[in-house]
Amino acid sequence: MRSDVLIVGAGPTGLVLALWLTRLGVKVHIVDKAAESGTTSRALAVQARTLELYQQLDLSEAVIQGGLHVPGVNLWVKGEKATRLPLEAIGTDLTPFPFMHVFPQDEHERLLVERLAQLGVDVQRQTELLGFSDDAGRVLARLRTSDGSEQQWEASYIAGCDGARSLVREITGTGFPGGTYRQVFYAADVEAEGPSMDGELHIDLDDADFLAVFPMAGSGRARLIGTVRDERDDDAESITFDDISDRAITHLKVKIHKVHWFSTYRVHHRVTEHFRKGRAFLLGDAAHIHSPVGGQGMNTGIGDAINLAWKLASVLNGCAPDSLLDSYETERIGFARKLVSTTDRVFSFVTAEGRIADLVRTRIAPMLIPTVARSDAAREFLFRTVSQITLNYRGSPLSQGASGHVHGGDRLPWAVAGYEDNFASLSLMDWQVHVYGTVQPELADFCKTLGLTLNVFDWQREYQAAGLTQNVVYLLRPDTYVAMVDQTGIWEMLDRYFASRKLKPLGRLRP
Repeated sequence: MRSDVLIVGAGPTGLVLALWLTRLGVKVHIVDKAAESGTTSRALAVQARTLELYQQLDLSEAVIQGGLHVPGVNLWVKGEKATRLPLEAIGTDLTPFPFMHVFPQDEHERLLVERLAQLGVDVQRQTELLGFSDDAGRVLARLRTSDGSEQQWEASYIAGCDGARSLVREITGTGFPGGTYRQVFYAADVEAEGPSMDGELHIDLDDADFLAVFPMAGSGRARLIGTVRDERDDDAESITFDDISDRAITHLKVKIHKVHWFSTYRVHHRVTEHFRKGRAFLLGDAAHIHSPVGGQGMNTGIGDAINLAWKLASVLNGCAPDSLLDSYETERIGFARKLVSTTDRVFSFVTAEGRIADLVRTRIAPMLIPTVARSDAAREFLFRTVSQITLNYRGSPLSQGASGHVHGGDRLPWAVAGYEDNFASLSLMDWQVHVYGTVQPELADFCKTLGLTLNVFDWQREYQAAGLTQNVVYLLRPDTYVAMVDQTGIWEMLDRYFASRKLKPLGRLRP
């Protein structure tokens, strides 16, 4: 009845955390109240940065094959398409995955569960966390199992991936400040036809109701996500698809043939005050929740899991002090707060009421958006933001140095020179060094002694175009973010980086 980490909640966040830790030799126990993986889902979008990070788990190809990539976003006004934003044309030089990818959360969860089972770890279903204590250098949790009996479980750390109503968060007392949108949201999986059923994302800017049509894998399938008019807010449970279907048909010309699933729900905008308290951590919806605008929620939770996983593995394997775990909150809470603020502003714009709001949304915005869409810089900024490839940890105590546009804490720029893809080495779940150009022999010797993988790339103009600098040393963390940028190229800088933080590569533990 003991594991290194007890994970509460088997959604995508908890499952990715379990996968990462298991791959690094950490013993995990993952529990969930549900009897099975989700059979319906609201989360759809898998962003480019998530697909990049999934390469470490050998998941990217399976997610791509199981879903549908979205090459463009279309904005509609008064029943007509106002403008189109071509995603593929923007991101081709930025990422191996220059698109928004649709892969429903229920299918996503099943894939993660299967991969975890292949590693010998099964989710303990119909198991509820009743409480836990954090003392004497351990976590002692009480679990209620499927037969109603109670079970004591001991772990070094507990990870709360248990959603917006997180019991782990409640017990840690870290609060959940924020608010609740007054609008009622709905989601519906449908079979339909019409100009909006062309495999792209379509968003309606009319009125004060939000409406988006997401393409789904399979001919004529789509997910409708929208808000319901205020006069029915107080009676959300009585809303049926008939209450909203006319609007979808009228505004986005979607002719519905069959409804497979329909649900209404409320959305909050909240961020907990602390992501870590002692030996307890909060991830995903347990730590932050916001409107579905931009398709960021599930991706942010997965990002939390990957950020925390390598740090837990490092501490548990004796490769880092416990203080390394403090950087999880430092790095993730700022992004969560910014994300909640950004999605709140966007959602407030698309749902604002009144004559002026309608004028801005239906007259001014359609004139401005095409102009913005023609600007390469504006399109690239939008793609980088939504895809999460701009997310960085520059303010982290783990980040050091800069050269050109690349700073410690940044995502490593992607570049392909000839047949050489600099992201190929990032499948390694450990610290590593990249040098684009020539490397000093003493540095190479030091990397070998420390157990650091050294990747040397012959200097090419493609690397310069991507923002990389010749002969500079880029130290990469196990989650592939740049830890240190050093222009001197001397081995002593690497030595000081690891020694000052009391860190060791994980590879030194493996034979």
